[in-house]
Formats: sequence, C-alpha cells, structure tokens
Amino acid sequence: MKSIFFAAMILIAGYAYGQDTPNDAQIAHIVLTANQVDIDAGNLAENKGSTSEIKAFGKQMVTDHGGVNAQATELVQKLHVKPEDNSISVSLKRGGEDNLATLQGLSGPAFDKAYVDHEVAYHEAVIDALDKTLIPNARNDELKSLIVKVRPAFVAHLAHAKQIQAKLGQ
Repeated sequence: MKSIFFAAMILIAGYAYGQDTPNDAQIAHIVLTANQVDIDAGNLAENKGSTSEIKAFGKQMVTDHGGVNAQATELVQKLHVKPEDNSISVSLKRGGEDNLATLQGLSGPAFDKAYVDHEVAYHEAVIDALDKTLIPNARNDELKSLIVKVRPAFVAHLAHAKQIQAKLGQ
C-alpha cells in the first residue's frame, strides 16, 4: 500500500523539481484522482470505522472531496479540457486501491488507526504536491484559482486527521 502511494509522491516531487511539467489536462486528472482516492477511503471509513469520530471524519472526506471533484469537473467541462491520464494519476489510483485492500482486511481499532495514519500521510503529500507542482504549473487561471481556493480545506483535513491520530495514540 505505502510503496505505491509513496511512488506517486516521488513522481510528484520529480515534477516539482523540474523533471517534467504537467500540463493543465494532466493537473486536472491528478486533482480528480487524488480527490477520488480520498472519497473511496472515506466511504469505507464511514461504513467500517469503529468509532463515531472515524465515521464522521470519513463522511466529511466524502462530502468535501466530492465537492472539490464536482467543481473541478464543472470547470474542465466549461474549459473544454479533457483530463489526461498520467503517471501521477495512475500511481495515485493504484495507491488508493492498495490502501482500500489493506483497510478491507482490518477492523476495529486497527482499521481506525490505519485509516487515520493514511489520511495524515496522504494529506501531507497532497498539500506538498499542491504547493510544489499543481499550483505553480497550472497555466489556466481558473484551474489555478480553484486549486488555490480548495487548499485550505486540505490543510484543515490534515489538522483534523492529526487530532484524531493523537487521540488514537493515547
């Protein structure tokens, strides 16, 4: 699970440090994929979490990331941009599938801990990608504006996940 997730983050870092520059169609696909990964994990947490706090956090991820994807989909349709599959989006999707497979095999407190640990690492990596790759390389002003506008939600999600993680560690 973590190896593919971190491979995707290495690819993002490669983009950030000039190996390649993603175009707007690729950035759109990365945004959509990254949000879908968290929606899928949130759906699972909402149904499988062992505490009301985990279930509520999962539901919040579904709602918030679903909202971002709705906005991104509306924007790419308006701009007549077809999101373009790329190495980062493929790795993110594969990492999300691996995470779900791992989480499916867990229950109770073990599920809760694995879910929250992944949420912390995932949001840290996504914020890093937003700051170093997606925002600086977005050429379309509306796409860049959308990414900048939703960044604070990712920061809030990270803070919330860290708060839950600290409680679980007690």
